[in-house]
Amino acid sequence: MNSPAPDAFSIRGAELRDVVPIVAMIRELAEFEHLTHLLQVTPEKLRPHLFGERPVVEALVAEVAGEVVGFALFFTTFSTFLAQPGLYLEDLYVKPAHRRLGVGSALVGRVGRMAVERECGRFEWSVLDWNARAIELYEKMGATVMPDWRICRVTGEALERFRT
Repeated sequence: MNSPAPDAFSIRGAELRDVVPIVAMIRELAEFEHLTHLLQVTPEKLRPHLFGERPVVEALVAEVAGEVVGFALFFTTFSTFLAQPGLYLEDLYVKPAHRRLGVGSALVGRVGRMAVERECGRFEWSVLDWNARAIELYEKMGATVMPDWRICRVTGEALERFRT
């Protein structure tokens, strides 16, 4: 029997034991995106949203030789125009040593297949405008970067004002 290639990877649904490595990779992603000042995630904060009584997100992980080296975290959305659910890819990350092996493409592809299987009308995500490598990859996969749309975000004190 042949042993797997050293760079061979597998993808599976995230399990409770994966929360700590996922959080570590979220920290790496924040560093890459120069957004560590916004980081509040901890395993204790993420765990109930992935595996609690009412999970609101799902995740896939990529493994190489038993080590989690990448993840895709996503959730269900809804399009009123299509009258169909969609999947939104919140985060995609692959550790630098395992990039260019197809791990990121495979993770996106798996979430995309899940969108098809779930009869979603859309599969969407955001990408930073300076991340040319990611944009190129996504366009090769058939994605359209939406030039006319901008993300609106309300957080912190501004979000708290909705309470009153």
